Amino acid sequence: MRSIMRRGVVQLTLFGVLVTLAAAQPKKDDWDIYSFHINSTVTSRYATTIITSRVVNRMNESKEIEFHVQIPKNAFISKFRMLIDGQMYDGVVKTKEQAQQQYTQAVSRGQSAGIVSSVGRTMEEFKTSVTVAAHKKVTFELTYEELLKRTHGKYELQIYARPMQPVKDFKADVHIHEKAGISFVDVKGGLSTNALANAITKTLADKQAWVYFYPTVDQQKTCDSCGEWGLSGDLIVVYDVNRVNGLGDFKTSDGYFVHHFAPSNLLRIPKNVVFVIDRSGSMHGRKIQQTRTALIHILNDLAEDDYLGLVSFDSKISHWRRELVQATRANLEGAKRFAYGITDRGTTDINAAVLEGTRMLNAHPRKSSASILILLTDGDPTSGVTNLEQIQSNVKQAIAGKFPLYCLGFGFDVNFEFLEKMSLGNSGAARRIYEDSDADLQLKGFYEEVATPLLTDIAMTYVGGTNLTQTNFSHYYDGSEIVVAGEIIDNNIENFVPEVVAISSKQKVTFSKTNEFVDSSTGIADGLLQRVWAYLTVKQLLEKELLVSGPEKEKVKNDTLKLSLKYSFVTPLTSMVVTKPQGEDMDVLHKPKEGGVVRSDSHATPANRIVGLAGLPGLPGLPGIPGQPGSHGRFGPLGIPSSPGFFFGLSDFVSYDYPDYTSSGRSAQPTATGTLSHDFISMMVELPPTEMTTLAPPVSHRFLRKAENQPVPLCFDVSKAAIFKLLHHPSKAVFVNGELDSLTNGGFAKIVIHISTDQHIEVDPEGISLRQGQSTTRHTGQDLITVGRHTVIMRTNEIDVAVEDVRLVILVHEKDRNKFLWPVLRQTPSADDIEGFLALKPADYQALLQQSDAKLKLKDRETPASSSTATDYSNANPVLMTCWLVGADFALERTLNDYFVAQL
Repeated sequence: MRSIMRRGVVQLTLFGVLVTLAAAQPKKDDWDIYSFHINSTVTSRYATTIITSRVVNRMNESKEIEFHVQIPKNAFISKFRMLIDGQMYDGVVKTKEQAQQQYTQAVSRGQSAGIVSSVGRTMEEFKTSVTVAAHKKVTFELTYEELLKRTHGKYELQIYARPMQPVKDFKADVHIHEKAGISFVDVKGGLSTNALANAITKTLADKQAWVYFYPTVDQQKTCDSCGEWGLSGDLIVVYDVNRVNGLGDFKTSDGYFVHHFAPSNLLRIPKNVVFVIDRSGSMHGRKIQQTRTALIHILNDLAEDDYLGLVSFDSKISHWRRELVQATRANLEGAKRFAYGITDRGTTDINAAVLEGTRMLNAHPRKSSASILILLTDGDPTSGVTNLEQIQSNVKQAIAGKFPLYCLGFGFDVNFEFLEKMSLGNSGAARRIYEDSDADLQLKGFYEEVATPLLTDIAMTYVGGTNLTQTNFSHYYDGSEIVVAGEIIDNNIENFVPEVVAISSKQKVTFSKTNEFVDSSTGIADGLLQRVWAYLTVKQLLEKELLVSGPEKEKVKNDTLKLSLKYSFVTPLTSMVVTKPQGEDMDVLHKPKEGGVVRSDSHATPANRIVGLAGLPGLPGLPGIPGQPGSHGRFGPLGIPSSPGFFFGLSDFVSYDYPDYTSSGRSAQPTATGTLSHDFISMMVELPPTEMTTLAPPVSHRFLRKAENQPVPLCFDVSKAAIFKLLHHPSKAVFVNGELDSLTNGGFAKIVIHISTDQHIEVDPEGISLRQGQSTTRHTGQDLITVGRHTVIMRTNEIDVAVEDVRLVILVHEKDRNKFLWPVLRQTPSADDIEGFLALKPADYQALLQQSDAKLKLKDRETPASSSTATDYSNANPVLMTCWLVGADFALERTLNDYFVAQL
């Protein structure tokens, strides 16, 4: 009788509120998320967030583990990776046509394939899965980027966590660096509760801020909204920056600039506002009730020098007054009575209603005021003019650029793209109002964003600039911000002259370059401002594409596509192809448009299949490589992934251990278990005893340099005890040195951070010593220490150090009952004068592979290379990896001796 093996599916949900049947939830002994890290770095309001989840399959059979996260709706995914048995599998951004073709080919081969996309209220979903062999591990890493938008006088960075089980190594790290200075930082959200208060650490130091969220396993079970399945909720980091220069905050770097314009101390401009409210039959019930409630609140907030109009409509139009009236107390009482009386009925004539609201504003021109038209509807036009393009044309002709139109779409039945086109074509914006219990608060919250106009007709010019993002804006509102980015011609900052001209409440005003205008290029990472420019440009091109047609539309699409591919942004015009081990499925990730249809296509996969790896020449123990371990065969079906980037994160070294050796002196088959930290630094290896001396001379330590555009890093040996220059940051007077441990050959015995001539932090496996001048204090327990410009947070087996724009985590490991240290660089300094092991950039090498040997080429140098393995100590759970073994002087940018120092 033929036996049938059932396919086991494990669902791992890291972000978002998802509806999951209890019966489908994984059993606790099936799998384990043993590490879950969120690392978000915000520089000049641009946030780069890395989510890393490490999972082990504890079953005696293969299991499919699903990686499922939610990211902010305004973000672009820019990188995704999976690490399985030491092999990296990268997602690659392609055109939708190329991605669809690859998807179709996978289906025709009988492989599983999926197109995954979804839309939430403020988040979007990313989902993929991979089969993990029994007792093996997988690491998922997702990177996304977003420009934080200022509303209500603050920026908000949202982190949503729902791991579906308590996680022992759960960390969320946020680092904010703003050259203008940070005025305040706060933490709110569903996870900011009394039960989790001591899990949140918040530090503010002028231009930088840190927020750490490290809940214990017990806290993950007992906090509000927590339970057997762990955390469920969001953490929102809120902050704002100092504002002293009327022209705004400028950043320049590598020939690019970003201008944040948000002047304060301006008089508010009185406004003329008309609300056009849909009262058709589809607004029945809670929708119309919440609309009435929101209108009452909004009317209470109007100032006496404002003028307002109220129009409700179905197939007919009803006025409170046919003309705008002043918002006096008596008039507002009458407006409230009208709002209370709005009831649902009839069909929907959007064209006539918006044109009537436009007529009212045009009939009431008022000097030194700002006019605003706000439409709220929940459906398509069903009476009067119903042709959408005709309505858009009629409205644009009537408004004629004199004021903005804001369209609020109530619920998911509304034609949101129609509203978006109509608002964008009239200098406004569209916003979806979700059918939740707080819909009235959503309406009121939107109104508050536009309630206080400070400037109108804003024109921003940049002499000496080119390739500019949008530079003309109809209104600037209190609590908001205008952002413009572009290139500086020939990077000539001296001839770069920015200027802003606008209309205030009383007169025309000019903001120009003054003595306070300072080039802020220091502290900006290479390429960051260029990515901000690309992000803004792509966002604005996607909006423009909605408004144009014919050849112009094709040109805009082509320009958007080129930028999306160049910067690896997953946008509505591109997709990310998620490749997997040989024989596994392939996923195609689409970024959905707001209001788009959710698509999810899938095909069955072989039951309980074992994860296969693409053959890599010279790497022992991988499929597709003939001969003995370490021999050099041909590429497997996938070859070496060639997508850009280097492993995980910011720092540059990892560590490895050789596999055990048999008594014959031959290498046993390595057992790569395959996880990797996004923030690792250097790696070290202890070779086995004398049995192996016939193979190679004994060495005490091994380090590894990550690779550019290659999945396999370079590794090299150091055969003597030494003190290493880990990081020297001269412009901040920060120096970090480490002394190798001669007892365990596993790491560092001591690490010293020199902050100034009289401030030093000495770290050993038992604790830290803080030296200030002639005074020394010893700390051995869990503690928070803040002295001057540095913060030290001591935890179990981990010490976090923040100094200026340097963030260093020092892990404490144990081997053969001896403890040692392992430094991990979490925040890379942005200055270009840093040096040391942690400052090295990825090596851009080429593999020259032949049948009998392998060579690597780095710049103009070539060297023989062989494959090896070692243990990564850069996370709490050391893992085995593979690397190309070369000489130290070849692997490094300078000779090895240049990285030694005489004393700690």
